[in-house]
Amino acid sequence: MVSKQGWSARIARMDFVESGIAAGTAPAAAGNNPGTMVSLADIAEITPNSPVSASSTPTSTSSLSPRRPDWLKVRAPSGETYHELKRLMRSKTLHTICEEANCPNLAECWSRGTATFLIMGDTCTRSCGFCDVKTGMPAALDWAEPLRVAAAVVQMNLQHVVITSVNRDERKDGGAPIFALTIRRIRKVKPDCTIEVLIPDFKGNEAALEIIMREQPDILNHNVETVPRLFRKVQPQDHYEWALTTLQNAKKLQPDAVTKTGIMLGLGETLDEVLGVMRDLREIDVDILTLGQYLQPSKKHLPIDRYWEPKEFADLRKIGYEMGFKWVESGPLVRSSFRAEFQARALSKRWRQNNPAKDIATAASAPPHLLLAKLNEQA
Repeated sequence: MVSKQGWSARIARMDFVESGIAAGTAPAAAGNNPGTMVSLADIAEITPNSPVSASSTPTSTSSLSPRRPDWLKVRAPSGETYHELKRLMRSKTLHTICEEANCPNLAECWSRGTATFLIMGDTCTRSCGFCDVKTGMPAALDWAEPLRVAAAVVQMNLQHVVITSVNRDERKDGGAPIFALTIRRIRKVKPDCTIEVLIPDFKGNEAALEIIMREQPDILNHNVETVPRLFRKVQPQDHYEWALTTLQNAKKLQPDAVTKTGIMLGLGETLDEVLGVMRDLREIDVDILTLGQYLQPSKKHLPIDRYWEPKEFADLRKIGYEMGFKWVESGPLVRSSFRAEFQARALSKRWRQNNPAKDIATAASAPPHLLLAKLNEQA
Protein backbone atom coordinates (compact mmCIF):
# COMPACT_ATOMS: atom_id res chain seq x y z
CA MET A 1 0.00 0.00 0.00
CA VAL A 2 1.25 3.47 -0.87
CA SER A 3 1.76 5.95 1.96
CA LYS A 4 -0.12 9.27 2.04
CA GLN A 5 3.15 11.13 1.54
CA GLY A 6 4.05 8.95 -1.43
CA TRP A 7 0.66 9.48 -3.01
CA SER A 8 0.86 13.27 -2.50
CA ALA A 9 4.14 13.29 -4.41
CA ARG A 10 2.54 11.29 -7.24
CA ILE A 11 -0.41 13.68 -7.47
CA ALA A 12 1.94 16.66 -7.57
CA ARG A 13 3.77 15.10 -10.52
CA MET A 14 0.46 14.33 -12.25
CA ASP A 15 -0.66 17.95 -11.86
CA PHE A 16 2.68 19.18 -13.21
CA VAL A 17 2.46 17.09 -16.38
CA GLU A 18 -1.27 17.75 -16.82
CA SER A 19 -0.69 21.51 -16.51
CA GLY A 20 1.98 21.29 -19.18
CA ILE A 21 -0.36 19.50 -21.55
CA ALA A 22 -3.20 21.97 -20.93
CA ALA A 23 -0.86 24.91 -21.55
CA GLY A 24 0.53 23.36 -24.72
CA THR A 25 4.06 23.11 -23.31
CA ALA A 26 4.17 19.33 -23.11
CA PRO A 27 4.28 17.11 -26.21
CA ALA A 28 1.07 15.25 -26.91
CA ALA A 29 1.07 12.26 -29.22
CA ALA A 30 4.77 11.59 -29.63
CA GLY A 31 4.58 8.46 -31.73
CA ASN A 32 7.25 5.93 -30.85
CA ASN A 33 10.05 8.41 -30.15
CA PRO A 34 10.80 8.06 -26.41
CA GLY A 35 12.84 11.25 -26.50
CA THR A 36 9.73 13.35 -27.10
CA MET A 37 7.38 11.38 -24.88
CA VAL A 38 5.80 12.80 -21.70
CA SER A 39 6.03 9.87 -19.29
CA LEU A 40 3.93 9.41 -16.15
CA ALA A 41 5.44 6.04 -15.29
CA ASP A 42 7.09 7.62 -12.25
CA ILE A 43 3.64 8.43 -10.86
CA ALA A 44 3.30 4.82 -9.83
CA GLU A 45 7.05 4.34 -9.46
CA ILE A 46 6.76 1.53 -11.97
CA THR A 47 9.20 0.81 -14.75
CA PRO A 48 7.64 -0.42 -17.98
CA ASN A 49 8.47 -4.04 -18.61
CA SER A 50 9.46 -5.51 -21.95
CA PRO A 51 6.76 -5.74 -24.66
CA VAL A 52 4.63 -8.83 -24.56
CA SER A 53 4.12 -11.09 -27.52
CA ALA A 54 0.44 -11.73 -27.97
CA SER A 55 -0.60 -15.19 -29.01
CA SER A 56 -2.72 -15.70 -32.08
CA THR A 57 -6.41 -14.94 -31.84
CA PRO A 58 -8.54 -18.02 -31.14
CA THR A 59 -10.54 -18.82 -34.23
CA SER A 60 -13.60 -20.86 -34.86
CA THR A 61 -12.96 -24.39 -36.05
CA SER A 62 -16.42 -24.30 -37.58
CA SER A 63 -18.29 -21.48 -39.26
CA LEU A 64 -21.59 -23.01 -38.21
CA SER A 65 -23.49 -21.14 -35.51
CA PRO A 66 -27.15 -21.40 -34.54
CA ARG A 67 -29.49 -19.20 -36.58
CA ARG A 68 -29.98 -15.80 -34.96
CA PRO A 69 -33.45 -15.59 -33.35
CA ASP A 70 -35.86 -12.71 -34.01
CA TRP A 71 -35.39 -11.16 -30.58
CA LEU A 72 -31.75 -10.35 -31.45
CA LYS A 73 -32.50 -8.43 -34.64
CA VAL A 74 -31.99 -4.67 -34.21
CA ARG A 75 -32.10 -1.72 -36.55
CA ALA A 76 -28.73 -0.25 -37.54
CA PRO A 77 -28.02 3.16 -35.91
CA SER A 78 -28.85 6.15 -38.07
CA GLY A 79 -30.14 9.69 -37.92
CA GLU A 80 -28.68 13.18 -37.80
CA THR A 81 -27.61 13.00 -34.14
CA TYR A 82 -25.80 9.72 -34.65
CA HIS A 83 -23.83 10.97 -37.66
CA GLU A 84 -23.07 14.29 -35.96
CA LEU A 85 -21.61 12.56 -32.90
CA LYS A 86 -19.65 10.17 -35.08
CA ARG A 87 -18.09 13.11 -36.95
CA LEU A 88 -17.20 14.69 -33.60
CA MET A 89 -15.37 11.54 -32.51
CA ARG A 90 -13.31 11.41 -35.68
CA SER A 91 -12.48 15.13 -35.50
CA LYS A 92 -10.92 14.60 -32.08
CA THR A 93 -9.12 11.38 -33.07
CA LEU A 94 -11.15 9.46 -30.50
CA HIS A 95 -12.55 5.95 -30.51
CA THR A 96 -15.71 4.64 -28.85
CA ILE A 97 -16.14 1.02 -27.92
CA CYS A 98 -19.77 1.55 -28.95
CA GLU A 99 -18.55 1.65 -32.56
CA GLU A 100 -15.55 -0.70 -32.28
CA ALA A 101 -17.72 -3.48 -30.80
CA ASN A 102 -20.78 -2.75 -32.98
CA CYS A 103 -22.93 -2.36 -29.87
CA PRO A 104 -26.65 -2.95 -30.58
CA ASN A 105 -27.60 -0.21 -28.06
CA LEU A 106 -25.42 2.53 -29.56
CA ALA A 107 -28.20 4.81 -30.81
CA GLU A 108 -30.24 4.44 -27.60
CA CYS A 109 -27.31 5.22 -25.32
CA TRP A 110 -26.06 8.19 -27.35
CA SER A 111 -29.56 9.68 -27.41
CA ARG A 112 -29.69 9.49 -23.59
CA GLY A 113 -26.36 11.27 -23.20
CA THR A 114 -24.21 8.20 -22.54
CA ALA A 115 -21.12 7.09 -24.47
CA THR A 116 -18.20 4.74 -23.94
CA PHE A 117 -14.74 6.00 -24.94
CA LEU A 118 -11.93 3.62 -25.86
CA ILE A 119 -8.66 5.16 -24.71
CA MET A 120 -4.97 4.29 -25.17
CA GLY A 121 -5.32 3.44 -28.83
CA ASP A 122 -7.17 0.89 -30.93
CA THR A 123 -4.60 -1.91 -30.69
CA CYS A 124 -4.63 -4.43 -27.81
CA THR A 125 -1.78 -6.54 -26.48
CA ARG A 126 -4.17 -9.44 -25.82
CA SER A 127 -6.09 -11.60 -28.26
CA CYS A 128 -9.48 -12.52 -26.85
CA GLY A 129 -11.53 -14.76 -29.11
CA PHE A 130 -14.73 -12.70 -28.79
CA CYS A 131 -13.30 -9.22 -29.31
CA ASP A 132 -13.25 -7.22 -32.54
CA VAL A 133 -10.43 -4.88 -31.43
CA LYS A 134 -7.21 -5.63 -33.31
CA THR A 135 -4.22 -7.27 -31.61
CA GLY A 136 -0.62 -6.11 -31.86
CA MET A 137 1.98 -3.79 -30.37
CA PRO A 138 0.30 -0.46 -29.57
CA ALA A 139 1.74 2.97 -30.31
CA ALA A 140 3.12 5.08 -27.48
CA LEU A 141 0.58 6.51 -25.05
CA ASP A 142 -0.91 9.88 -25.96
CA TRP A 143 -0.92 12.02 -22.81
CA ALA A 144 -3.16 14.66 -24.42
CA GLU A 145 -5.95 12.15 -24.97
CA PRO A 146 -7.67 12.96 -21.63
CA LEU A 147 -8.05 16.57 -22.78
CA ARG A 148 -9.73 15.50 -26.01
CA VAL A 149 -12.06 13.09 -24.23
CA ALA A 150 -13.11 15.81 -21.78
CA ALA A 151 -13.73 18.24 -24.64
CA ALA A 152 -15.91 15.65 -26.40
CA VAL A 153 -17.89 15.04 -23.20
CA VAL A 154 -18.71 18.76 -23.06
CA GLN A 155 -19.56 19.04 -26.77
CA MET A 156 -21.78 15.95 -26.63
CA ASN A 157 -23.34 17.21 -23.37
CA LEU A 158 -22.94 13.74 -21.87
CA GLN A 159 -24.62 12.96 -18.56
CA HIS A 160 -22.72 9.72 -18.04
CA VAL A 161 -19.47 8.54 -19.58
CA VAL A 162 -17.80 5.15 -19.58
CA ILE A 163 -14.03 5.09 -20.03
CA THR A 164 -12.52 1.81 -21.19
CA SER A 165 -9.29 0.80 -22.86
CA VAL A 166 -7.33 -1.81 -24.67
CA ASN A 167 -4.86 -3.85 -22.63
CA ARG A 168 -1.41 -2.26 -22.44
CA ASP A 169 0.64 -5.16 -21.10
CA GLU A 170 3.87 -3.61 -22.36
CA ARG A 171 3.62 -1.31 -19.31
CA LYS A 172 3.62 -2.49 -15.71
CA ASP A 173 1.08 0.21 -14.82
CA GLY A 174 -1.11 -0.89 -17.74
CA GLY A 175 -1.71 2.75 -18.64
CA ALA A 176 -3.57 3.43 -15.37
CA PRO A 177 -2.35 7.07 -15.23
CA ILE A 178 -4.26 7.82 -18.45
CA PHE A 179 -7.46 6.62 -16.77
CA ALA A 180 -6.73 8.85 -13.76
CA LEU A 181 -6.03 11.92 -15.89
CA THR A 182 -9.18 11.34 -17.95
CA ILE A 183 -11.37 11.17 -14.84
CA ARG A 184 -9.76 14.33 -13.50
CA ARG A 185 -10.15 16.30 -16.73
CA ILE A 186 -13.84 15.36 -17.12
CA ARG A 187 -14.55 16.36 -13.51
CA LYS A 188 -12.95 19.76 -14.11
CA VAL A 189 -15.04 20.65 -17.15
CA LYS A 190 -18.29 18.76 -16.40
CA PRO A 191 -18.51 17.95 -12.68
CA ASP A 192 -22.13 16.76 -12.87
CA CYS A 193 -21.27 13.99 -15.35
CA THR A 194 -21.04 10.58 -13.71
CA ILE A 195 -18.01 8.48 -14.65
CA GLU A 196 -17.64 4.72 -14.95
CA VAL A 197 -14.31 3.12 -15.74
CA LEU A 198 -14.26 -0.28 -17.43
CA ILE A 199 -10.68 -1.31 -16.78
CA PRO A 200 -8.31 -4.15 -17.69
CA ASP A 201 -7.21 -6.51 -14.92
CA PHE A 202 -3.66 -5.02 -14.83
CA LYS A 203 -2.61 -8.63 -14.10
CA GLY A 204 -3.88 -8.12 -10.56
CA ASN A 205 -1.46 -5.20 -9.95
CA GLU A 206 -2.88 -3.32 -6.95
CA ALA A 207 -0.54 -0.34 -7.39
CA ALA A 208 -1.91 0.30 -10.88
CA LEU A 209 -5.49 -0.02 -9.64
CA GLU A 210 -4.81 2.41 -6.80
CA ILE A 211 -3.89 5.16 -9.27
CA ILE A 212 -7.46 4.95 -10.61
CA MET A 213 -9.26 4.44 -7.31
CA ARG A 214 -7.72 7.61 -5.85
CA GLU A 215 -9.76 9.55 -8.44
CA GLN A 216 -13.00 8.00 -7.07
CA PRO A 217 -14.83 6.91 -10.23
CA ASP A 218 -18.58 6.58 -9.70
CA ILE A 219 -18.42 2.95 -10.88
CA LEU A 220 -15.39 0.65 -11.12
CA ASN A 221 -16.10 -2.03 -13.73
CA HIS A 222 -14.05 -5.02 -14.78
CA ASN A 223 -15.79 -7.71 -16.81
CA VAL A 224 -15.23 -11.34 -15.88
CA GLU A 225 -16.65 -12.19 -19.35
CA THR A 226 -17.00 -15.96 -18.95
CA VAL A 227 -16.78 -18.93 -16.59
CA PRO A 228 -13.41 -20.26 -15.32
CA ARG A 229 -13.47 -23.39 -17.49
CA LEU A 230 -13.64 -21.32 -20.69
CA PHE A 231 -11.03 -18.68 -19.84
CA ARG A 232 -8.21 -20.33 -21.79
CA LYS A 233 -10.37 -20.58 -24.92
CA VAL A 234 -12.16 -17.24 -24.64
CA GLN A 235 -9.42 -14.96 -23.26
CA PRO A 236 -6.16 -16.91 -23.20
CA GLN A 237 -3.94 -14.20 -21.67
CA ASP A 238 -6.41 -13.51 -18.83
CA HIS A 239 -6.96 -15.36 -15.57
CA TYR A 240 -10.15 -15.72 -13.53
CA GLU A 241 -8.17 -15.02 -10.38
CA TRP A 242 -6.90 -11.70 -11.80
CA ALA A 243 -10.48 -10.62 -12.51
CA LEU A 244 -11.69 -11.41 -8.99
CA THR A 245 -8.59 -9.83 -7.43
CA THR A 246 -9.17 -6.60 -9.36
CA LEU A 247 -12.78 -6.32 -8.18
CA GLN A 248 -11.89 -7.28 -4.62
CA ASN A 249 -8.98 -4.83 -4.41
CA ALA A 250 -11.24 -1.99 -5.59
CA LYS A 251 -13.34 -2.44 -2.42
CA LYS A 252 -10.20 -2.83 -0.36
CA LEU A 253 -8.81 0.49 -1.60
CA GLN A 254 -12.17 2.30 -1.44
CA PRO A 255 -14.73 0.48 0.75
CA ASP A 256 -17.68 2.52 -0.51
CA ALA A 257 -16.76 2.04 -4.19
CA VAL A 258 -19.45 0.72 -6.52
CA THR A 259 -18.08 -2.34 -8.32
CA LYS A 260 -19.49 -3.92 -11.43
CA THR A 261 -18.83 -6.82 -13.78
CA GLY A 262 -20.37 -8.57 -16.76
CA ILE A 263 -20.71 -12.07 -18.20
CA MET A 264 -21.33 -13.08 -21.82
CA LEU A 265 -23.57 -16.08 -22.39
CA GLY A 266 -23.51 -18.38 -25.40
CA LEU A 267 -19.89 -19.54 -25.47
CA GLY A 268 -20.50 -23.03 -24.09
CA GLU A 269 -21.03 -22.31 -20.39
CA THR A 270 -23.62 -24.18 -18.32
CA LEU A 271 -26.20 -22.66 -16.01
CA ASP A 272 -24.47 -24.15 -12.96
CA GLU A 273 -21.18 -22.56 -14.03
CA VAL A 274 -22.82 -19.15 -14.45
CA LEU A 275 -24.44 -19.42 -11.01
CA GLY A 276 -21.05 -20.39 -9.57
CA VAL A 277 -19.46 -17.22 -10.97
CA MET A 278 -22.34 -15.15 -9.60
CA ARG A 279 -21.76 -16.63 -6.14
CA ASP A 280 -18.03 -15.87 -6.38
CA LEU A 281 -18.85 -12.26 -7.27
CA ARG A 282 -21.18 -11.83 -4.33
CA GLU A 283 -18.52 -13.22 -1.98
CA ILE A 284 -16.34 -10.23 -2.90
CA ASP A 285 -19.29 -7.82 -2.65
CA VAL A 286 -19.68 -6.88 -6.32
CA ASP A 287 -22.64 -4.49 -6.60
CA ILE A 288 -23.72 -4.55 -10.27
CA LEU A 289 -23.96 -7.49 -12.67
CA THR A 290 -24.70 -7.43 -16.40
CA LEU A 291 -25.53 -10.54 -18.43
CA GLY A 292 -25.90 -10.50 -22.21
CA GLN A 293 -25.80 -12.75 -25.25
CA TYR A 294 -22.46 -13.22 -27.02
CA LEU A 295 -22.67 -12.27 -30.70
CA GLN A 296 -19.92 -13.39 -33.06
CA PRO A 297 -18.27 -10.32 -34.66
CA SER A 298 -17.04 -12.33 -37.66
CA LYS A 299 -16.37 -15.88 -38.80
CA LYS A 300 -12.81 -15.50 -37.49
CA HIS A 301 -14.07 -15.16 -33.93
CA LEU A 302 -15.33 -17.79 -31.52
CA PRO A 303 -18.58 -19.39 -32.69
CA ILE A 304 -21.84 -19.05 -30.79
CA ASP A 305 -22.59 -22.23 -28.89
CA ARG A 306 -26.23 -21.36 -28.34
CA TYR A 307 -28.65 -18.48 -27.88
CA TRP A 308 -29.99 -18.13 -24.37
CA GLU A 309 -33.74 -17.53 -24.26
CA PRO A 310 -35.18 -14.23 -22.93
CA LYS A 311 -36.85 -16.15 -20.11
CA GLU A 312 -33.49 -17.58 -19.04
CA PHE A 313 -32.10 -14.06 -18.81
CA ALA A 314 -35.13 -13.00 -16.79
CA ASP A 315 -34.61 -15.94 -14.43
CA LEU A 316 -30.93 -15.00 -13.96
CA ARG A 317 -31.93 -11.41 -13.17
CA LYS A 318 -34.29 -12.64 -10.44
CA ILE A 319 -31.63 -14.99 -9.02
CA GLY A 320 -29.09 -12.15 -9.06
CA TYR A 321 -31.28 -9.97 -6.87
CA GLU A 322 -31.95 -12.90 -4.55
CA MET A 323 -28.17 -13.36 -4.20
CA GLY A 324 -27.80 -9.74 -3.09
CA PHE A 325 -26.62 -7.81 -6.16
CA LYS A 326 -27.80 -4.19 -5.93
CA TRP A 327 -28.44 -3.96 -9.67
CA VAL A 328 -28.78 -6.64 -12.35
CA GLU A 329 -29.21 -6.01 -16.08
CA SER A 330 -29.90 -9.31 -17.82
CA GLY A 331 -31.14 -9.70 -21.39
CA PRO A 332 -30.04 -10.80 -24.86
CA LEU A 333 -28.99 -7.30 -25.97
CA VAL A 334 -27.58 -6.13 -22.63
CA ARG A 335 -24.03 -4.83 -22.84
CA SER A 336 -21.74 -3.56 -20.11
CA SER A 337 -22.80 0.10 -20.29
CA PHE A 338 -26.54 -0.55 -20.80
CA ARG A 339 -28.53 1.83 -18.52
CA ALA A 340 -25.26 2.63 -16.78
CA GLU A 341 -26.27 6.24 -16.10
CA PHE A 342 -29.14 5.06 -13.90
CA GLN A 343 -26.83 2.72 -12.01
CA ALA A 344 -24.36 5.51 -11.26
CA ARG A 345 -27.00 7.96 -10.04
CA ALA A 346 -28.73 5.40 -7.87
CA LEU A 347 -25.63 3.85 -6.30
CA SER A 348 -22.74 6.34 -6.42
CA LYS A 349 -22.24 7.90 -3.00
CA ARG A 350 -20.29 10.80 -4.51
CA TRP A 351 -23.06 11.69 -6.97
CA ARG A 352 -25.85 11.40 -4.38
CA GLN A 353 -24.01 13.65 -1.94
CA ASN A 354 -23.55 16.31 -4.62
CA ASN A 355 -27.09 15.97 -6.01
CA PRO A 356 -29.43 15.10 -3.09
CA ALA A 357 -32.54 16.60 -4.72
CA LYS A 358 -32.04 14.64 -7.94
CA ASP A 359 -31.39 11.31 -6.23
CA ILE A 360 -34.74 9.61 -6.78
CA ALA A 361 -35.97 11.58 -9.78
CA THR A 362 -32.97 10.79 -11.99
CA ALA A 363 -32.95 7.14 -10.96
CA ALA A 364 -36.56 6.58 -12.00
CA SER A 365 -35.58 3.47 -13.94
CA ALA A 366 -33.93 1.88 -10.92
CA PRO A 367 -34.98 -1.64 -9.94
CA PRO A 368 -38.15 -1.46 -7.79
CA HIS A 369 -36.58 -3.02 -4.69
CA LEU A 370 -33.69 -0.54 -4.78
CA LEU A 371 -35.95 2.46 -5.34
CA LEU A 372 -38.14 1.45 -2.39
CA ALA A 373 -35.11 1.10 -0.12
CA LYS A 374 -33.86 4.56 -1.12
CA LEU A 375 -37.27 6.14 -0.50
CA ASN A 376 -37.30 4.57 2.96
CA GLU A 377 -33.84 6.03 3.64
CA GLN A 378 -35.09 9.52 2.82
CA ALA A 379 -38.36 9.21 4.76
